Amino acid sequence: MDVLQDRVAGVLAGAAVGDALGGATEGWTPEQIEERHGGRVEGIVGPFLDDWRTARPIAPYHKGDGHVTDDTLMTHALIEVYAKRRRHLDAFDVAADLVPLMIGERRWIPELEDQALILQRVFLAEKWIVAKLHYGHADPREAGVGNIVNCGATMYMAPVGLVHVGDPRGAYAEAIDLAGAHQSSYGREAAGVFAAAVAAAAAPGASVGDVRAAVTDVAHDGTAAAIDAVLSAVDAFVAAGGSDDPRELGRTIRAAVSPYDTVGDQYRAPAMDARLPSRTKSIEELPVALGFVVAHGGDARAAILDAVNYGRDSDSIATMAGAICGGLGGIDAIPAEWVRDVVAASRLDLDGVTAAMTEVVRDVALADAERASRRAASLRELLGAEAAA
Repeated sequence: MDVLQDRVAGVLAGAAVGDALGGATEGWTPEQIEERHGGRVEGIVGPFLDDWRTARPIAPYHKGDGHVTDDTLMTHALIEVYAKRRRHLDAFDVAADLVPLMIGERRWIPELEDQALILQRVFLAEKWIVAKLHYGHADPREAGVGNIVNCGATMYMAPVGLVHVGDPRGAYAEAIDLAGAHQSSYGREAAGVFAAAVAAAAAPGASVGDVRAAVTDVAHDGTAAAIDAVLSAVDAFVAAGGSDDPRELGRTIRAAVSPYDTVGDQYRAPAMDARLPSRTKSIEELPVALGFVVAHGGDARAAILDAVNYGRDSDSIATMAGAICGGLGGIDAIPAEWVRDVVAASRLDLDGVTAAMTEVVRDVALADAERASRRAASLRELLGAEAAA
């Protein structure tokens, strides 16, 4: 496996594994998670509620047991769009290609244990894409306006980071364009920042510091403030020697992100002003994921498990943490037993998805290099000796 394929494999495996492990604890508090599982979760566990087919508030989804959620379904669907177009994407491709995949092609949905449409699994904020673009014929660049502001667009932006490996600003710009069809405000902003994080992480020789610098460079408004607050809290936590209590890092990060999170402390009972557009707020998931990655120096196992035990939107937090760690360390950074078991339980063709994404990255990179070469030649002709200098 060459370096590029290794990085692609690491990002996609990390994202899928984080999603599957985090799905079992989504929506619950750390205390509830420990009570249910007899302590902190250390790997793949069964569903939080045994009567998952009828249980509220999560029926009819079979979360846990290594089942990926809509984070992975949407990530792999976006890769299918890239594989079809073999170029950079924009909001119009969401309307032309991603929405038809969501509503027109049955596939195995692990949490439903059945062949179904992606539309039948995704949350309301993702169903919005179908309503606005397929039925409402909204301008794709503006279709995200009015939607619930959440992490829905962020959770599947890892492929955008991969087609911009080593170019976080390019990843940010493309993700912002794509996410305009899905989200607005800080939900759209987080999509761009996460793509930038993956682009930085997957570059050869990248470090956690490079990821940190990339997200700090591109983030704006409440997203930038939330990331700064979380990373500053993590720095102080680490400098103080950490804690013997494995719960304390999660508590520290939650306290730091809380002022920017519109959902509130009661995750299943959000406040009336939750998920509304704002220039001072942020989604919770991305700053928290970055906090765990930085605190653990890019160690995938530790970052993913802390995300899983954090609760709340744990599947998306662990997806983001896993993708970034997988970019930094490649496929060997992701515990092999987790990858094996998630692939089997969710019936994923992870090797096939990785191969397809790797080919896309190569094709897009070659086209980008040719385009850059032509522009450089034009600039040399326009600027003459000044360009040569």
